[in-house]
Amino acid sequence: MRSKLSHILTNIKPVSILVVGDVILDRYVRGVVDRISPESPAQVLDVTNEEELLGGAANVAANVAALGGRAMLSGVVGRDDSADTIKSLLGKWSIDHKGLVTDSKRPTTIKTRFMALRQQMLRVDRELCVDIPESVQKRLLQAIEKNIKRCDGVIISDYGKGALSIETLQHIFDSSRKAGKKVIVDPKGTDYSRYKGASLITPNRKEASLASGIAIETESDYTEAAKRLFRLTNAEDVMITRGAEGMTVFHANGEKLHLPAEALEVFDVSGAGDTVTAAIALIMFSGAGLETAARIANIAASIEVGHVGAKAVTKEEVLYKLDADEASVAKHMNRRQVTAFAKKLKAEGKSVVFTNGCFDILHAGHVDYLQKARAKGDALVVGLNSDKSVRRLKGKGRPITGEKDRLKVLEALSCIDAVTIFDEATPLQLIKKVAPDILVKGGDYLPERVVGKDLVEKEGGEVVIIPLLPGISTTTIIERIERSMAK
Repeated sequence: MRSKLSHILTNIKPVSILVVGDVILDRYVRGVVDRISPESPAQVLDVTNEEELLGGAANVAANVAALGGRAMLSGVVGRDDSADTIKSLLGKWSIDHKGLVTDSKRPTTIKTRFMALRQQMLRVDRELCVDIPESVQKRLLQAIEKNIKRCDGVIISDYGKGALSIETLQHIFDSSRKAGKKVIVDPKGTDYSRYKGASLITPNRKEASLASGIAIETESDYTEAAKRLFRLTNAEDVMITRGAEGMTVFHANGEKLHLPAEALEVFDVSGAGDTVTAAIALIMFSGAGLETAARIANIAASIEVGHVGAKAVTKEEVLYKLDADEASVAKHMNRRQVTAFAKKLKAEGKSVVFTNGCFDILHAGHVDYLQKARAKGDALVVGLNSDKSVRRLKGKGRPITGEKDRLKVLEALSCIDAVTIFDEATPLQLIKKVAPDILVKGGDYLPERVVGKDLVEKEGGEVVIIPLLPGISTTTIIERIERSMAK
């Protein structure tokens, strides 16, 4: 099954998805707490960094783009710096945001989370939760109408901030039906009759309980809640996400499918629903069935809750997890896998160290160097020159040890977290993919001559030169062997 899902995601046809809903800017203020304020019994957060991410419908669009789709976004923002930030972040994902409408009398919604040791201490919301005025609604509907004609399907991301009135929703459903486009709804509130016309609705357990009026505690409660949601919405399918219990897909004919949760570690559940909705839409709108889409979405959600903050889950991350589960992936990774591995680590707030080399006839100098490199960060990724690449660099007769053997020895070192082989003359393309926080080379290199230095430093990383043990190298070992054999 895992290999089949990997094949589907790898070969998925590109689709364009219109995301409509409440656009939010997520701010994360991170730091450490080690003292109490002398002014009051309150913890003091010493801030170490701040980050701004896409939230709400904008995060759904980012997930669509990250998973390989083409995203268009329609919603409402204020005329303020936060709106400018959102547009800049959307641009980084190549998301079409011409459908965003500005309301000068309305602030852009901002959620600010204060974090310490990956735990949320406090959330502060700046928002105006009232329906947008008729004049703004008219402009929004015009933008939506244009985008429906250009998309393969629609996602409605309702956060209850006022962008989606009943009239706006009905217009979307009517226009989508006429255009033959399916609509997936991530709902909010208790009145689900406003979503009549949806193809699929994706509430979580709490939302399904509130909307159906059923206190969900047992499996039969889930089934009964789904029946009531079908009656309220006339949807073709209902999918209830259940947190640590996974998710259950209900079909209108009474059939259902339950998928247990995939996550091993949960750092932050914010954004998980956005990821599920985006993944479901991407797979369904490309022509696959709902159950296939749900399986892939379930895996994507398990990756999202391992992130710190609502960060978009990439196609590479999902494929990496599918490949890892299928083959119990060892430290040896292909380029796609190592790219996803590095992204996963960075999403968890961990630092990635990268180095590369031939590592022909591994010796004490190599081991000392690799151990010191690993100590510079949370994980060490090693780029290993292929046999072809070594011959290009070292000449005929090298490497002494083939790439398979060199790879096996490196995998045995506890200081190495991932090894990937590259054929190119330099590791530049690999460095672009891994995007390390720290680029390490041996003491025989000058910093300005390190391949990838400018690229890493441009992204805020650093280059570190580690002194080599004197008198130890593969070349000197080969020379000693040759002298010994000549006697």
